[in-house]
Parts: sequence; structure tokens; C-alpha cells
Amino acid sequence: MSSLSRELVFLILQFLDEEKFKETVHKLEQESGFFFNMKYFEDEVHNGNWDEVEKYLSGFTKVDDNRYSMKIFFEIRKQKYLEALDKHDRSKGVEILVKDLKVFASFNEELFKEITQLLTLENFRENEQLSKYGDTKSARAIMLVELKKLIEANPLFRDKLQFPNLKNSRLRTLINQSLNWQHQLCKTPRPNPDIKTLFVDHSCGQPNGARAPSPANNPLLGALPKAGGFPPLGAHGPFQPTQAPVPAPLAGWMSNPPAMSHPAVSGSAIGLGGPSMPAALKHPRTPPTNPSLDFPSVGDSDHASKRTRTMGLTDEVNLPVNALPVSFPGHASHSQAFNPTDDLPKNVARILNQGSSPMSMDFHPIQQTLLLVGTNVGDIGLWEVGSRDKLMLKNFKVWDLSACSMPLQAALVKDPAVSVNRVIWSPDGSLFGVAYSRHIVQIYSYHGSDDVRQHLEFDAHVGGVNDLAFSHPNKQLCVITCGDDKTIKVWDAATGAKQYTFEGHDAPVYSVCPHYKENIQFIFSTALDGKIKAWLYDNMGSRVDYEAPGRWCTTMAYSADGTRLFSCGTSKDGESHIVEWNESEGAVKRTYLGFRKRSLGVVQFDTTKNRFLAAGDDFSIKYWDMDNVQLLTSVEADGGLPASPRIRFNKDGNLLAVSANDNGIKILVNADGLRLLRTFENLSYDAAASRAPEPPKPTLNTITAAAAAAAAAAASGAGLGERVASGGSISGVNGDSRSMVDVKPRITEEANDKSKVWKLTEISEASQCRSLKLPENMRVTKISRLIYTNSGNAILALASNAIHLLWKWQRSERNASGKATANVPPQLWQPSSGILMTNDVAETNPEESVCCFALSKNDSYVMSASGGKISLFNMMTFKTMTTFMPPPPAATFLAFHPQDNNIIAIGMDDSTIQIYNVRVDEVKSKLKGHSKRITGLAFSHVLNVLVSSGADAQLCVWSSDGWEKQKARYLQLPQGRAPTAQSDTRVQFHHDQIHFLVVHETQLAIYETTKLECVKQWLARESSAPISHAMFSCDSQLVYASFLDATVCVFTASNLRLRCRINPSAYLSPNVPSNSNVHPLVIAAHPQEPNQFALGLSDGVVHVFEPLESEGKWGVPPPAENGSTSNAAAASAGGPGAEQAQR
Repeated sequence: MSSLSRELVFLILQFLDEEKFKETVHKLEQESGFFFNMKYFEDEVHNGNWDEVEKYLSGFTKVDDNRYSMKIFFEIRKQKYLEALDKHDRSKGVEILVKDLKVFASFNEELFKEITQLLTLENFRENEQLSKYGDTKSARAIMLVELKKLIEANPLFRDKLQFPNLKNSRLRTLINQSLNWQHQLCKTPRPNPDIKTLFVDHSCGQPNGARAPSPANNPLLGALPKAGGFPPLGAHGPFQPTQAPVPAPLAGWMSNPPAMSHPAVSGSAIGLGGPSMPAALKHPRTPPTNPSLDFPSVGDSDHASKRTRTMGLTDEVNLPVNALPVSFPGHASHSQAFNPTDDLPKNVARILNQGSSPMSMDFHPIQQTLLLVGTNVGDIGLWEVGSRDKLMLKNFKVWDLSACSMPLQAALVKDPAVSVNRVIWSPDGSLFGVAYSRHIVQIYSYHGSDDVRQHLEFDAHVGGVNDLAFSHPNKQLCVITCGDDKTIKVWDAATGAKQYTFEGHDAPVYSVCPHYKENIQFIFSTALDGKIKAWLYDNMGSRVDYEAPGRWCTTMAYSADGTRLFSCGTSKDGESHIVEWNESEGAVKRTYLGFRKRSLGVVQFDTTKNRFLAAGDDFSIKYWDMDNVQLLTSVEADGGLPASPRIRFNKDGNLLAVSANDNGIKILVNADGLRLLRTFENLSYDAAASRAPEPPKPTLNTITAAAAAAAAAAASGAGLGERVASGGSISGVNGDSRSMVDVKPRITEEANDKSKVWKLTEISEASQCRSLKLPENMRVTKISRLIYTNSGNAILALASNAIHLLWKWQRSERNASGKATANVPPQLWQPSSGILMTNDVAETNPEESVCCFALSKNDSYVMSASGGKISLFNMMTFKTMTTFMPPPPAATFLAFHPQDNNIIAIGMDDSTIQIYNVRVDEVKSKLKGHSKRITGLAFSHVLNVLVSSGADAQLCVWSSDGWEKQKARYLQLPQGRAPTAQSDTRVQFHHDQIHFLVVHETQLAIYETTKLECVKQWLARESSAPISHAMFSCDSQLVYASFLDATVCVFTASNLRLRCRINPSAYLSPNVPSNSNVHPLVIAAHPQEPNQFALGLSDGVVHVFEPLESEGKWGVPPPAENGSTSNAAAASAGGPGAEQAQR
């Protein structure tokens, strides 16, 4: 059979499974012999359907094909025989012995005799080898483990155990593409052709002519009333160019399938019973919902090693001993090792009062504590929820009444009351739009803090504007609106020019949902008659005509990764529905339960984390897991909610804004959200303490969208304390100088007075801080890499001789939390086996090799290299799970993709960066831009970029979507100081994910990513010791830096000004010879305690540091330098001045 014919069989298998032709599916699997469905085989064995088991096997192998096959059939027939004996059915046992087992006598006569003798025993368990035979169920399960090993090892089953990775309903998609092609070849194509058969080629009839009757109704696909063909582009030829095809999600909806939903088959076994492979696994950019994993048994390690390249690494599972997780994409479920509701924002952390009733809310996409609110009286407000500051309040006002239509002017005169129907940020946060209940849409530009400016106003619709969205068709930012006039309109976001008007709804359009798939941009719309339509940007009419549950007010939304489509609707009778759609079929795939029988108002919903759904209903917030129709939990948010509260998640899903009674807004948080808000509380407090009485209002130039997003973060608090009105503010981010040059001279004098009082905190004795020397390993001579585990209860080090050391803190009376601390010594931990995690090393001078490692988010495994192959270690057992990528080139830096643990960025000593997919053992991309070895890598999950640094002192920014290089820049090195061959440049992202720290032996610097501009710089004096390493504290408020003279300095991160210095005498033993040159090589910051850090020294020792409990922090920040500019040059001038003098 040809390759294409074989692929057609797989398409048919997928189709049959989706249509629930279960018996036919397995019959075709058996007869074709192309795919062995292990799940079906397991089910039949568990059920004891022995005839079907052997019949199914016969399609793939016979008894005497090879020794594996013989053992498979023997185990099955032996089990059947023992079950007959266990039921005391002797005659059945004899029949099995003669018909089924005698065939094996010629191969092993002694074994056959022993089996025959079991007939003479009252209970076959009297046989010593069968004494541990339990009940039938457990015996089948034990046998099945053995059978699976034999099948996987059998060469006849090679390439037959994995189903091809197909998109859902692939056969339907191909048929729809064929119909579209046929329709384009019609001489008189109709806009909405009525396709009733697949038995003959489609052809549109003459405009007034009779149509040929369909020979038969299609029993599989049903009628295809909306084939949505495209118009011809000219003469009809077989290779005539066409417009972009209808995307699969729309093409499937056109086929008008049965209303019932079917599970789809993806890259795994048909009939697995679980949901199909999540589409998220196909897109490395977005994290998969943690798939459950099937592991090979320890005893089958030889065969497991042959299959390791299908492995997948997940975040929420502890890996077993000596086993790589083998990903079977057909199974997908959330890990149950933790309470799923812990991830949900359920606790009230803020209560805000807007002044009028909130109708719509939206969090800034980058500055995620910035909340935009629109109300029932037309007001719009902007809140920094972390500090509880209302940054802006604007009342409704038509900017240019003369430009408005006469109907609008007349309506406003008659009744000036206006409500906000929708507020929404643009994707980069540089703009936001407001849709009003009267004709008008207003677009504002946002420039950080409270700087909001009028951008565009247009008279969009006759009547109310019911919804508003931003989209990027043709890489151009557009505004999409819909309204009471039954239309959808698309506007240029830069000029306000109208680009498209979509007509076709028979009722007011209630909502729009723009999206793209496979590079095809489209818009879903819903109307008040319950109709769902879909539009391409081509003015060619709707491609879909479907009905939403409830048939009234419906909104649609995709999961964050864009792979799953949901809708929420309320009927006129108050019945509410949340459903998930099967895009490929246009059918409801899942209907979620738990709504009040009669909702009091229209229910709003939102999605988060590719995992949860939330809706405001019955005076509470209700949550669902996307994969479970049952209600997960509900919260009342301490009461005081309206019947159907408005809700909105922030991008990370750790904050939820909820409208409350009496014009209130409640901010619900999870643990991460609470930490985020506390960060802003601290910033707000510091700002209040140091704010000048009359700080000038910042002036900004017109900025790009990306820069505006950066400014939004910087200006509102997360970005390095921008809102602190001191010289320590990050400025120059957008070309402006946010200094205090306009402050009155009196303030300058006060600042100078304060500066005289301030004194650098010097720590020279052990009694002045808390420090702890960790237990030593005598085999280690130098610490090359150091990191805290993400849980904060252990420290992992990699020594120059390729050995890893792990120190763990235990819970005790002195350490109730079990977290790392300088108060209690940890244990230098090793598994009971006594093995060490030791890297593969280069053959020559292993001590001189560059060491690197990266730790998984759940601390289960570490990826590491010391000049040789990259090793993957199990952190629980210390066993090597796999090794890969032998040098040359050797790996010099490792970083996990923040949203897909299977993707690793690997910096190499040949100056390239390799983007490697662990699961499929494939280098996805090779990035070239540096001229020397890679010394640093850091991902930003907010900007979706990778920043790299090299020994060439160059910084590069790469898109983590397509891996294109966006920007590159060399460090600003002091004059006359060229980078040495050994000088590393390290990078680490700030907590805001927009700025990053650059560490070089000559300097510390803060860069803004989108422009790749240096906004702060601290230069080490040429006469002083070089910097060996530096790192942000976990809250990014401090920078810890170590020097080759063994000094450690603590800087305020917002201005890189020195606040505390720890001298070597405070922690080095007096017994250390003065000429030994012991110094810190690497520094690590605790992931939860901002004032704790650890040092790895050149003599193999690790120290942990904390300030005295009476102090609580490292020194006091110096006062602001009044009038100082904030560009790199000024910062460097400030650095070598006060700070460098003290170094």
C-alpha cells in the first residue's frame, strides 16, 4: 500500500473514532495492521475478552513470528487457563490446554508438562511458582504490565504504537478545502452555495436554472449549507491563485455537523478515553496544562532508554527513580498533587470605591496591577490596586460635538445620560478604548502613571456601541466595534479611518471576539437573537451562522494560549450557560454546570491560565476547571456582591477584579497576587517617606507602543520604583528625564542636609550580621554555580570539578518554616544510594571548563553541564536521567523557557544559542549574533523575548515566538578598558520583566528591553577589584554584588546606589591565609526572602547571609540626589563619584 493510502487509513481511523464507530475503528486497526491501540488492548485484557484479544493481536503478529510474539500469546493463554482452573471448570481447562497451549509443547516440553499437572491439583496455588497468584483482577493487571513490555520490545510493533499527530477532524478539513476549491472553479459562483452531496463534484447551478437532484444524502457529514466559497480571481484554471483559505475552525463550522460533540483524536491512541492532546503542547510559547505521565518501569530501563526521545518534562510531577517521563499526549489532566483551588484568586485583598457603578474593567497587559474601570454614568477610572491609588478619573464628554452625527447630537440633548459598555487595553498597553451606550467610541493613549491623553474619537454606530476589541490584521493595529445598528466595524487604531463594515446580523450585535489561527485573522460576533457569525477581513460576508445556547446575550473568549474557545450567555428567561466549542465542527463540546436556575442579570465570565473559567452569578464568583463540567468552587468575597457581578482577571491570573455593591470594586488574590500587591505597598510607603512636597509632573515625548508599555510598568511602581519621587527613579526610559530639576531650592538644601546625616552601612565583624558557613564537602575546591531551590528550603551548588552539592533545611523548633536561614545549619544531603550528581566532563582540564545549570520550576530535576555532555538529573535520587549534546561545542549557559519546560535555550562556547526541544530531541532553532561564548540568558514572559549576553560584551534581544533577533548592543565599557577573554556578562530580568540587570566585571547596569537602552549604570573604579557576580533580590528592590577582593556590596536597585558593604573580615575565617585570595565567585538570592543571599567561594565553601533581626534590612538607602539626570552617562558619573569613592 502506498504511503498516501496508508495516511488515508489514519484519516479514516480518526474520523471513525470522532463519529463513535468504535467497533469499526478497531476492526480497521486490526485489518490494516497500521496502528496498535494499546488502550483498547488493555481494556479487553482487563475485561477478559480473550477471543477478541487474540483476534486483535492477529492483525499484527502470529504466535510463531518471533520470541516476543510467542511469549505474548503464551502469557494470554496461560492466564485464560488459570482462570478456568480457578473457577473449577476442569473441562474448560482441558479444552484450553489442548487447543491453545499445546502449540508451545514443541518449544518447551517440560513447561507444558508442568502446566498439565496443574489439572491434578485442587488449587493450582499449591504449585510453588503460583503460590502468590491473587484474584483474577490483580493477576490480569500484573500480566498486562509484562505484555506491554513485550509489545513495545517486539520489532513487529515498531512504529505502530503511536498515532500520527493530526489536527482534529483532519478529513473534514480536507473535504472542506476540496469543496472550496471546486466552488472557486464554478462559472457562476454563488455567495452561499448549497452543497448537498459529496458523490459528484460541486457546481453552482445557473442563477435561474434547475439543480440536479442529489443522488443521496450524505450520511456522514450531513448537509453543508454554508460552504463559504471564495469568489474567483480571474480565469478559472487548475492552478489559479486563491485568497487565503478559510481557517480550519471556520471551515469545520461550515459543515454543519451533528449537535452532539465527539472527543477528538490527536497524536495518540484512538479510543484512549481521555481528552485529546492539548493544542498547547504543539505551541512551545504557551504552557501545557500539566499532562499526566505514564512512566516505563524500572525493570524495563533498556527499552526505556530507546524511547527517551519522546519524553516530556512537566512542572508539577516528581520524577521516579531512573525513569524518564514518556509523554502520551492522548492523556491530559491536571496534576492532583496540590489543591487546584489554591491557584485561584479567592481572598479579598483590596476594596476600592469608584464613585459610580462599575460596568466594565480591564487590567493592563504588562503593568498587571493597573486597573481600568468604566461605569454606568460614563466615568472612566484608572487604579493602581497595589497602592490603592486612583491615578485618573474622567467624566464622559464628547471631545468634538460638531463632528458627531445629527442623530447623536439630538439624542444627547434629549437625554445626556451615557453609560460605559466596555473598556479594554490594547495588547501592548499603549492605548485603551471606551465603548459608550450612545454612538461614541473614544481611544486614549497611555504614557505611564496618570498621563492619559485623548487619541481618537469616532461616531461608530447608530445607537449603543456594545463591544470593543483590538486586533492586528495585516500587522496593523485596529479597533473592532459592534452596535445596536446590527453591524461590526473595523477602524485603523492610528488614524481612526474606517476599514471594514460587516453586515449580516438580524439583531443588535452584542459582542465581538477577534482571533487568528494558522495566520488567518477572523472575528466572531454574537447578536441578541443568539446568532454567532464569523468574518474574515474581506467584506465577503459571514462564514458561519450558528446559534449560541441561551439565544440572547452571549460573549465569546479564547483560552490564553488561543487553543480553546468558550462562550457565556444568558437567555431572556435568565438561564445562563458556559460552554466550550469544538471549533473544527462548530458544535458544543462541553457544557458547564452550576448556574442558578434563573440568573438575576446577564452573567459575565473570564478565563485564565489556560485552565480556569470564572463567572459572576448568584451574588458570588463561580469557578470551573476547563476540563471538568462540575463547579470547582464558588466564593462570596466576604459578601456585598451584586446578583451578577462584573469580573476580570489580570494576565497572570493572580488578581481578579469584581464589581461590588455601593460602587465598590473588590480585588481578589491568590498567594502570588498577595505578594505582588505587598511589593507595591512597600513601594508606596517608600515613596511617601521620600516624596518631595511638590514633585513636578513628568513630561513625556510621544512614544511607541512598546515603549509606552515599558513606561506603564516603570511609571506605576513595579518598574524599579519609578513612583518614588527621588533621584532613584528609573528615567530616560522613554526619552524623558524624570528628575526633580524644577523643585524649589529649599528642597535642595533639605536634601543636602539629609545627605550629610546619611552614612554607608559598613559590616566588618561577624557580630554585625547573621552569616552561616554551610557544611563542606572535601572533594570540592571551587563553587562555580549557585542557586536556591524555588521552594526556598535548599541551596544547590555546582563545583568546578563537576560535582553538585545540595544543602537542605529541615523543619524544627528553631526553624518552623523549614526555609533556608542563617540561623540554623542545613544538612548536606545525599540519597541513601550515596551517589553524587556528577556531570560529564571534557577530557582535558575539566577544572577550566565553563559550568552551567538550570533548575526546573518544581525543583524535581536539574539540567547541568561542565564542559561535556548536558546531563538531566533527578533531584530526589541524584540519578542521571539522560545525557545529550556532546561537545563540541560545549554548553556554557542554560535557561528553561518560562512557559514550556520542554524548551531549553542553550548558550554554547562557539557563540551560538541553540533552542532545544527535550521532548522530541530536536534543535528547533540556532541563533547567531555573538562573536564569543554565551555567558548569560534570560527570558521575559511578559515581552516574549530572550535576552542573551556574551564574553564579547554584547547584548542581544530575540523574539521567543519566531526566534528572530530584534536588537543588539555592546556594553558601554569605561574608556580604555576592553573586555578580557575571561570576562563574563550576565543578565537577569527585573521583577517587572521589562528591565534587566547586566553584570560585567567593570559595571552594573539596568537596561530597558524594548529599546535596549541603558537607564542606570554603576562603574567600578579601575583601581578597585573587578565584580565577580551580582543578582537582584527576589523582589528586585536590591542588587547583591560580589567582588574579587571578597567584598560584598548591597545596592538599591532603583538607582544602583550603594547602601551597605560587607567586608571580608565579617565572614572569612581568620585562619584563611591572607595570600590565599579566597573570594566569592557566584551569588544567589533567596526566592522569597528579599534580604537573604548566599555566596559561593573560590575555596569550595558556601555562606548564607541575613541582616541582624534587630535591623531587618541591609543598610539605609542614601538620600536622592536632587537634580541628577537619569540617563546612563549621568548615572555613571554619579557612580564613580559617591559610590566609587566608597568602593
